[in-house]
Amino acid sequence: MSMFCYQCQEAAKGTGCTGSKGVCGVSDEVIHLQDLFVHLLKGLSYFTLEAKKNGIDYGNANVFITEGLFTTITNANFSKDVFVQKVRDAISLRETIKANLKKAGVQVDLTSKEYLTWNEQSDEKILAKAFTIDSKIDAPNEDIRSLRALTLYGLKGLAAYVLHAHNLNFEDKSLYTFIQEVLVKLTDDTLTVADNINLVMETGKFGVTAMALLDKANTTSYGNPEITKVNIGVGTKPGILISGHDLKDMEELLAQTDGTGVDVYTHSEMLPANYYPEFKKYKHFVGNYGGSWWSQKEEFTTFNGPILFTTNCIVPPTSTATYKDRVFTTGASGYPGSKHIPERVAGKQKDFSEIIELAKKCQAPIEIEKGEIIGGFAHAQVFALADKVVEAVKSGAIRKFIVMAGCDGRMKGREYYTDFAQKLPKDTVILTAGCAKFRYNKLQLGDINGIPRILDAGQCNDSYSLAVIALKLKEVFQLNDINELPIAYNIAWYEQKAVIVLLALLHLGVKNIHLGPTLPAFLSPNVAKVLVDTFGIAGITTVDEDIKLLVG
Repeated sequence: MSMFCYQCQEAAKGTGCTGSKGVCGVSDEVIHLQDLFVHLLKGLSYFTLEAKKNGIDYGNANVFITEGLFTTITNANFSKDVFVQKVRDAISLRETIKANLKKAGVQVDLTSKEYLTWNEQSDEKILAKAFTIDSKIDAPNEDIRSLRALTLYGLKGLAAYVLHAHNLNFEDKSLYTFIQEVLVKLTDDTLTVADNINLVMETGKFGVTAMALLDKANTTSYGNPEITKVNIGVGTKPGILISGHDLKDMEELLAQTDGTGVDVYTHSEMLPANYYPEFKKYKHFVGNYGGSWWSQKEEFTTFNGPILFTTNCIVPPTSTATYKDRVFTTGASGYPGSKHIPERVAGKQKDFSEIIELAKKCQAPIEIEKGEIIGGFAHAQVFALADKVVEAVKSGAIRKFIVMAGCDGRMKGREYYTDFAQKLPKDTVILTAGCAKFRYNKLQLGDINGIPRILDAGQCNDSYSLAVIALKLKEVFQLNDINELPIAYNIAWYEQKAVIVLLALLHLGVKNIHLGPTLPAFLSPNVAKVLVDTFGIAGITTVDEDIKLLVG
């Protein structure tokens, strides 16, 4: 059975990737294994919930299920061996919980979907079974299939944020339970279209909860982000380049490289680590190297030192890539042939010594640009500027804020966002978060009465900051509806973390969001119509037409 995957914006021909390899470079074997793994997580969730209801031990199922969903996000893990083992581990954990339920005399109903209770664990049988699973979301009709996909992909993004918070010892048990309940509901063919729409909206609600939890975890651990000028040049020492989203990995890498003569640079979504006060105490934290995730083939070549992926956004290196032996992965990320740094054991830090020793033998990075970029405009910092912002709005100096959060990607059509930022009237301010900012964060757009025209809140999960800012402005201006604010939304998306951000915004009541560069392939015509009619969701057109529509 051919693979089928349409969970990201790069879905081939706008419908889905098929054949032996996806546009992102993932193999059909890995996609089928991911599908089988997610199916098994649904079954594991069922038994985990039964154990919770009956006060029976369910082991590490909460974290296993959450981390498992995270590994299936686009560009996170390309390793067949990893998913074969995850399938085996899911079966083993599920069978342990089932045995505990049986021992306690608890009667449970087995689902009729045999792959949820399938227990073959040999490598060959696992791969064979994976290729019998239909990659399309199993559902009786197109609209329910579409809604289930929207929910599942939002759930994957939510799981990423929950896991990052967990890594910093912040948890909300209701989030684990919600993830498990939804996974089970995705197998329920009695749910109607209306039921599934409600499930989509409920996912957005818990998305807000998850992002608030992660914001608390990050700021409690590392302080509130500060307005920061980030160096984009290089030093003279060898360096390690760290990419992804996990700030706990960042903390431990900085601590372990301190005093070693090795510098640390951020790349892509790790750029906002430069804004946190706790990380600024490290003198060998040099700044940021390069731009967005999709440009890594060129930038990793010139960096010269080792690269650490903490989460997703891996671009498969070519067979001739000079940097491929310098790539390390950890956490949910993985790539065949790359060294993987194991998880923390018994409260200890991850061991990054192998990366550090390799870095010492490498040349210093080649400088590809000079200067600084400014960021750190999360909600606490913007609140500190509240009087200045409010006055600028009241005086008309700021006509409109344009939220341009979201993802970046390699397709040429994304030049739209650079052109859009450049052509915006000079009385507008861009609010951004996520790697979408790399399309315009090095442009010299100036300021309005000392307020920079690009306010970067941070990573994609920091889109929560943009929502908090909007809600605060609604309060300040004493408005009844968040949509009465002088804020327009022109958001780019790529993968599943952007999906949960979108659902969170919809839950908060935000309407008339423009989404590009294309609408998701997993939206059926009827589901797309619901989003358009209910929330005013729209695609993008031309830069000039969209500026006229959004700014006036």
